[in-house]
Amino acid sequence: QVQLVESGGGLVQPGGSLRLSCAASGSIFSINTMGWYRQVPGKQRELVASINIRGGRTNYVDSVKGRFTISRDNARNTVYLQMNSLKPEDTALYYCNDVLVTRSWGQGTQVTVSS
Repeated sequence: QVQLVESGGGLVQPGGSLRLSCAASGSIFSINTMGWYRQVPGKQRELVASINIRGGRTNYVDSVKGRFTISRDNARNTVYLQMNSLKPEDTALYYCNDVLVTRSWGQGTQVTVSS
């Protein structure tokens, strides 16, 4: 099994930055592509960024392109999401997970963008 623990969320003003971390443990050798998702109440969970663990290729949803950067540290089994120029519409609970084979969801980390 794979265990995922997200951290790094918080309250930030519009235009601010946060860096989220996703620590993976367990059978992580089976993971090919990791992603960051976000969810707001009443809406479906949305994949906002993904990264191929071996090759490093990244993809982003249009709404975060140029503002968010996903990266990984394979030695630390950790995936990051650097979020810059945050907007109120980025407010959500952020999760990480395997994009190809959904693992058990972690508790997520709350990001609130508000003045």
